[in-house]
Amino acid sequence: MAYAPSAVAPRDFAPTHAPTHAPASNGRGLLRRFFDAMMASRQRQVDREIARYIHDNGGKFTDDTEREIQRRFLSTPSRW
Repeated sequence: MAYAPSAVAPRDFAPTHAPTHAPASNGRGLLRRFFDAMMASRQRQVDREIARYIHDNGGKFTDDTEREIQRRFLSTPSRW
């Protein structure tokens, strides 16, 4: 026996509130979420290393400091 929606079903049915949380995956696949987590982790690591370098060199962000940061972190091939 097949079931079909009834033509007399109420049409004004609506939830009283919307869900307060987003879906767990946000529409992204498992590999994409894993890759995003790896990239975020690497960015936090680089941020810590840059902060440590600036602190160890007097705490001032000078042109020389900026060039050295670029040389150390932006011009080297990725370690991944």
